[in-house]
Amino acid sequence: MVRKLMPVDLKSKRVVVTGGRGFLGSRVVAQLKQHGVKDVVTLSSRDYDLTRQTEVARMYQDRKPEVVIHLAARVGGIGANRANPGKFFYENAAMGIEMMEQGRLNNVEKYVQVGTVCAYPKFATIPFSEDDLWNGYPEETNAPYGLAKKMLLVQAQAYRQQYGFNAIYLLPVNLYGPGDNFDPTSSHVIPALIRKCIEARDGGSESIAVWGTGSATREFLYVDDAARAIVLAAERYEKADPVNLGSSTEISIKDLVTLIAKITGFEGKLSWDSTKPDGQPRRKLNVERARREFGFESSVTFEEGLKHTIEWFESSQREVRPARTS
Repeated sequence: MVRKLMPVDLKSKRVVVTGGRGFLGSRVVAQLKQHGVKDVVTLSSRDYDLTRQTEVARMYQDRKPEVVIHLAARVGGIGANRANPGKFFYENAAMGIEMMEQGRLNNVEKYVQVGTVCAYPKFATIPFSEDDLWNGYPEETNAPYGLAKKMLLVQAQAYRQQYGFNAIYLLPVNLYGPGDNFDPTSSHVIPALIRKCIEARDGGSESIAVWGTGSATREFLYVDDAARAIVLAAERYEKADPVNLGSSTEISIKDLVTLIAKITGFEGKLSWDSTKPDGQPRRKLNVERARREFGFESSVTFEEGLKHTIEWFESSQREVRPARTS
């Protein structure tokens, strides 16, 4: 029997946030609490292995969520995607499929699936519109990850159609901000470049190596803006159509590195390694649907967000350095 969908008042519900102690998840939890949600449950991989059906079923029985925001994911930059295509495909697909299926079986009232901009075709028309999502194959270096996440849109729409399951699907662009992953083996472009510039500045290096040619473009969304968008959508959005979350501001990798170097005070040269991939040629989202449907617009300017991120990283590095002895 297909049930009738009704708006969900989050304040009166138990909300489970998978990945709720991570980079984005911790911000979503903070936003939920600011919006008056008192019963928020966070999950990490230490609590449950969400790639296993029995573990997901146990989580639903233990935590009894009424609303689920599924953020847990296996993610990384171009290098990590190239090194782990099978792992990234399997773990993201398995987690999402089992989380949604068990959510349906346990009569969850609202399910928020967070996807990825990597699901878009490699040569999608700029700016990326949600209606163009199926007009081509994703960029090859992150296609397994992007397609695994894209299948969860199909599942959400199929479950809505057959079971009346209230699932929504959001497509955030690349995120950044304080607390990001700065591990050079798995980080995305902004934290990777911040770390390179600061370490080169502090070490007196004359140059840094940067992947690609610098011609590719990206759009970025500050993590706190992304969290606000997710909570707004969880409160207000009830439709099957996917929704982009972004700032709709495009910057080339060359200009990005130049800006990070300026803010960090690195004055050396940039050495472009064109043997490494650029990734998707361009990324810029059409964000009109998010504004129209639930009133989301980004509020943190890119340079302001970069400064906050750099300040956080430098502060965190100072805290882990051993004190000097005289």
